[in-house]
Amino acid sequence: MPIQDRVAAAKQIDQYLKMLLMHSGLRLRYRIMASGKSGSSHGQWNRPDILVELSGPDSALLIERGGELLRALEHIAAKVLRLDAEEHEKISFDALNFKAMRAEELRLAAEVAAEKVRKTGQPYEFSPMNSRERRMLHLVMRDWSDVKTESVGEGSHRYVVVYPSGYTGKPVTPRLAPPMRRR
Repeated sequence: MPIQDRVAAAKQIDQYLKMLLMHSGLRLRYRIMASGKSGSSHGQWNRPDILVELSGPDSALLIERGGELLRALEHIAAKVLRLDAEEHEKISFDALNFKAMRAEELRLAAEVAAEKVRKTGQPYEFSPMNSRERRMLHLVMRDWSDVKTESVGEGSHRYVVVYPSGYTGKPVTPRLAPPMRRR
């Protein structure tokens, strides 16, 4: 379900970011953009209802560790807007063009994985990734008739497997989460 009132949602995000920046000490600026159409496509990806671009001296901190802080801020914003988990794609935060570069990286990785599957006839397993990145891989490969994709695993250990079309071998067994280390 799209965000019904994008202006009100943008105001809520503005309040959230003002409070966050005032109390966090992060030196950031932001720009909030509400798209005209819900779910309009942007290339192969769906355009979010609300896009927040962050910049400033501390923007590099947001994309460290694979954009972990950026995703965390985005997740909290989705909670502020009371979006259901499957609606979190309606809002997107970006800094230093991180998401566009990651999307291109995933597109290239999909091409390499598909080529390996074509050559070997064996499944290819990606590393675990978040739901948006898994979705991007599925979207990139959905029109390739010689491969198919499937997400396997659970929680933060969920990942994409690429199979040759018509694969009759043994399906990939989900990897188990690594054991917790004791301190």
